[in-house]
Amino acid sequence: MPGSPPPALPRGRFAPSPTGGLHLGSALVALAAWLSVRSRGGALVWRVEDLDGPRAVPGAAEQQVEEARWLGLDWDEGPGGDGPFMPYRQSERNAHYEAALARLAGVGRLFPCRRSRKDLATLATAPHGRAGLPPYPARWRPKHLPPGWFGTRAATGHPDAALRFRVADAPVTFVDRVQGRIKEDVAAEVGDFVLQRRDGVYAYQLAVVVDDLAMGITEVVRGADLLDSTARQVQLIEALGGTPPRYAHLPLVVDAHGEKLSKRDGALTISALREAGVAPGAVVGWLAWALGQQGTPTPVVPAALVTAFRWDRVPATPIVVPDDLPDRLRAASP
Repeated sequence: MPGSPPPALPRGRFAPSPTGGLHLGSALVALAAWLSVRSRGGALVWRVEDLDGPRAVPGAAEQQVEEARWLGLDWDEGPGGDGPFMPYRQSERNAHYEAALARLAGVGRLFPCRRSRKDLATLATAPHGRAGLPPYPARWRPKHLPPGWFGTRAATGHPDAALRFRVADAPVTFVDRVQGRIKEDVAAEVGDFVLQRRDGVYAYQLAVVVDDLAMGITEVVRGADLLDSTARQVQLIEALGGTPPRYAHLPLVVDAHGEKLSKRDGALTISALREAGVAPGAVVGWLAWALGQQGTPTPVVPAALVTAFRWDRVPATPIVVPDDLPDRLRAASP
């Protein structure tokens, strides 16, 4: 009797937005995503999430690549390469997003919406969901849409409405590698959500799902601040006929006051640490310690962590950065 085929090798991705260089939080995600696939012989995709053009900083994408390489990370596919799923910049993938919208329209899961955030805010008596606004009410869905409405809209070239995804009523349940079992009623928490804005810009929720499906991504590693997006993305993946990847939402890296680190924390960006004389191994060692992969923040190269990497060691609670971390890392640098 023939044996079972070997399991497919994992495919992960690191998908930063080019709004500045990497900071410790984004470097933590990059290292964890890299270790997860490398520990099982898988592949890593580098994708540039640059749909929000006005926020993109010229040269930031290239800077992020250089900083990741300085840390000792590499990847198998990405911008500037010859990967099988080119292009790897979201700003060049509009045709993929439009095809996904057409498919959703064809199965009745998409509808045009001319309501605004102000309209939602007027629902003062409704409970507010995780997005800070009341869930989009099902009664606002159009009762009838003419056949071919999506093609007609696309042909005009001047959309006058946003496009929303018609969510299912059933709750979404998944097991996160770090945060554990998660259950969310998307209809009650969020309601129907936007996939394309009225100005034609594709929403993050659509782009990330379409790209992950197209690129064969089997695991998603990202910060816990994106955990609330996951149930929506699971519904969208299933509506497009795909299988959700495994998710791992890492604890946020926060300062002593509990505030999430951002690119505004200049002293804790990879470029600033590098310019201050910190060695890459010292940064990686602290990140590995924060991920629970070593008992002390001893300097180390990423390759030395691969064979012993385990998800069950990664903490779920926020990682607090001490105010003197740059000094500590500099002192630990050879």
